[in-house]
Amino acid sequence: MGPSLIFESANELERKGDEFVMITLIKVIASAPQVEGAKCLVTKDGLYAGTVGGGKVEARAIQYAQELLETKGQLTPEIKEWNLQKDIGMTCGGVCHFLFEKIIPQKWKIAIFGAGHVSQALSRILLTLKCDLTIIDDRKEWLDKLPKVKTICSDNHQEIISKFDKDTFFISMTKGHAFDVPFLVEIFKQFPNAPYIGAIGSKAKRNAIIKDLKEQSVSDEFIQNLHIPLGLPIGNNEPNEIAISIAAELIQIRDTLA
Repeated sequence: MGPSLIFESANELERKGDEFVMITLIKVIASAPQVEGAKCLVTKDGLYAGTVGGGKVEARAIQYAQELLETKGQLTPEIKEWNLQKDIGMTCGGVCHFLFEKIIPQKWKIAIFGAGHVSQALSRILLTLKCDLTIIDDRKEWLDKLPKVKTICSDNHQEIISKFDKDTFFISMTKGHAFDVPFLVEIFKQFPNAPYIGAIGSKAKRNAIIKDLKEQSVSDEFIQNLHIPLGLPIGNNEPNEIAISIAAELIQIRDTLA
C-alpha cells in the first residue's frame, strides 16, 4: 500500500472518530523485511492498513501500538529500536527503528434533524470532512436514501438530544417550522450554549419560529444566537448549492472556535 492510500485510510479512521497508531519504519541497519518509509495503521482491533514487514517484527509492532491505544490521552511520538535477532527472535540480524504516533481524532460533532433533499446533499459534503455526523428523522424511507452515515429513526425529542453534548453543532431541517420548534426547545433545555444551533428556512420562517419559541419561554439570548436562515449568503435555492453554503458556514464557525 502506497503512502497516499495509507493517508486515505488514516483520514477514514479520523472521520469515523477512531483512535489509531501510525507506525513508520524510519531506519534500517543491515537487513530487514521492509524498506525505510514503510507504514501501517493499527487500531484497537489490530492491523488496519499497510505493513512494516510482516511476521514477528510486525506482530511486535502491532502489539506495542495496541498497548499505546490502551493508555488514555495523547502521547508524544516514540521511537523504538529493535534488534531483529535478539529482541524479536528472527533469524536475520538487522536493527529496525520504528516511529509510533498515536492519533486521537478531534471529534467535530454535527447533528442534523431531518433527512430531506438539502440534508441528503449536505450529508454527502460533510462526509468528506473530519466530522462525527448523525442524521435524525422519523421517516425510515428518507434515512435509507442517505449515504453510509449514523442515523436515528425517532421523534422522541428529549431522548434524541440527550445522546449529544454541549459541543455539538445542531441543525434542524425538518418538514416545517412546527417540527423544528420542538427540537429547538429541547436543545435550549439541554444545551443552550451549543456552538451552533440553526434551522433551515426563510426570514419569514425565522419570525414564525421566534414567535413560537418566545411563547415557550426560550431566552432572548438563545434566540439571538440562532442561525436562521442557515448558510452563507451565496448560491441559489438548489439543494446542492444550499448545502455548500451551509457547509461553508459550519466550517467558518468551527474555525472561529478553534
